Amino acid sequence: MPMITGSAITLDSAADKPLNDTISWQEELAASIRDPQELIHLLELDESLLENALNAHRDFALRVPRPYLERIRKGDMNDPLLRQVLPLGDELSAAPGYSTDPLQENTANPTPGLIHKYHGRVLLIVSPSCAINCRYCFRRHFPYHDNKPGRHEWQRALDYIASNNTVSEVIYSGGDPLASSDKQLLWLTRRIADIPHVKRLRVHTRLPIVIPARITEQCINWLSDTRLQTTMVIHSNHPNELDEAVEKALKNLRRVGVTLLNQAVLLKGINDDGATLVRLSERLFEVGVLPYYLHLLDKVSGAAHFEVDENHAVSLRDVMLAQLPGYLVPRLVREIPGQPHKTTVV
Repeated sequence: MPMITGSAITLDSAADKPLNDTISWQEELAASIRDPQELIHLLELDESLLENALNAHRDFALRVPRPYLERIRKGDMNDPLLRQVLPLGDELSAAPGYSTDPLQENTANPTPGLIHKYHGRVLLIVSPSCAINCRYCFRRHFPYHDNKPGRHEWQRALDYIASNNTVSEVIYSGGDPLASSDKQLLWLTRRIADIPHVKRLRVHTRLPIVIPARITEQCINWLSDTRLQTTMVIHSNHPNELDEAVEKALKNLRRVGVTLLNQAVLLKGINDDGATLVRLSERLFEVGVLPYYLHLLDKVSGAAHFEVDENHAVSLRDVMLAQLPGYLVPRLVREIPGQPHKTTVV
């Protein structure tokens, strides 16, 4: 168990330390694979993949942290983790109904760094960066250059929240909010906690999955330092992503009272079969996380090859209902621009 003294928390496991006791999470991030040729070489893949990988990489850059890379099977083009990160020529083909802003977020961006789509909650683009570039990312074309506020500009977002007493929850997103420093996140979280009508903080992140060492003692401290109820929504699409290092990081979060949820995206060739989704829910619960949402693909340009037919998606949900207790079955949803909430697929 952690030792708690005032607002300081000392963890009793190695999850707050670098994975090999010498490399910090920042160094892990800096050492990420960014060259398709290097990725193909390290994973012993067919060199014929390189030309298309380079072309797709120019449109949306490759980025794969090495802790995630280590979970990918060498020589297996169909590895479900590889398929999430390898640029393919399919990304360059136009598809009807796919666009650069599938959720129309540009119309809900009243001040830099803030998106307000739903009643009662606002989303802050805390960092424009991600630790990993998932090839299906719905924000792969998002104008991050217009949403990179410094502390002075953040005050505009904080004033917006403070002036709207219907806002009870603030969501950290990105990019990935945990790509920011703990010092910056502590500053921002304390400012939000100073707004009386905000009750909850939610952090949407993939970093604990791809670089588990990101859950440091300092990270634990700012997450548990204020009066806000804190939830972390991680993003895991496949049980192979949830190794022992991830499990340790997540358990440290639970020990200080952070509620852990998971949202996944249904992806063709990655998790579009009942057995995989059942294993994902069961593994999530083993590591202390409740399945939350299973999203149909957002129709962003470059991701059409990941789309799963809605009828098949419903059949997969039915498989989960038949094999799992209800609390381990995520809600099957899609996001429709202009709607006041996620839309449940029935």
